Amino acid sequence: MSNEHQQETGSIDIYTDGACSGNPGPGGWGAILRLAGGGHEKEIYGGERDTTNNRMELTAVIEALRTLKRPVRARVHTDSQYVQKGISEWIHGWKKRGWRTADRQPVKNEDLWRILDAEAARHQVEWIWVRGHAGHADNERADLLARRGIASIAK
Repeated sequence: MSNEHQQETGSIDIYTDGACSGNPGPGGWGAILRLAGGGHEKEIYGGERDTTNNRMELTAVIEALRTLKRPVRARVHTDSQYVQKGISEWIHGWKKRGWRTADRQPVKNEDLWRILDAEAARHQVEWIWVRGHAGHADNERADLLARRGIASIAK
């Protein structure tokens, strides 16, 4: 996305999804980035040979935010309550407790949570949960991209 387009609208909608064939197993992630008000959009996807669904959900958001060349206002739409609640609610306690859960266990996927926290800090992000597999067109497209990510590593 060109910087001048980002400056004109100042806002981007991001739709993300992760998928796994087995959990753990081969996984994929996908994201759609769209300038608010329609117009220009970009699709990205990828995969990993041995991963989990939650890691792919996190990776989808991380990679989408990394795609942005400069700070923007972004609305991230995810069907993962793990991602949505983790980044907007749980992470504050984890950081206060030295990346431990309320019951003092190590936070799972801490490596990705730290990366997501840093990427999100570059932007003004609104975290929106959408029900997965409920006919939301952009969520379904993100799911297809995640599945394409699985297929890309299976070759």
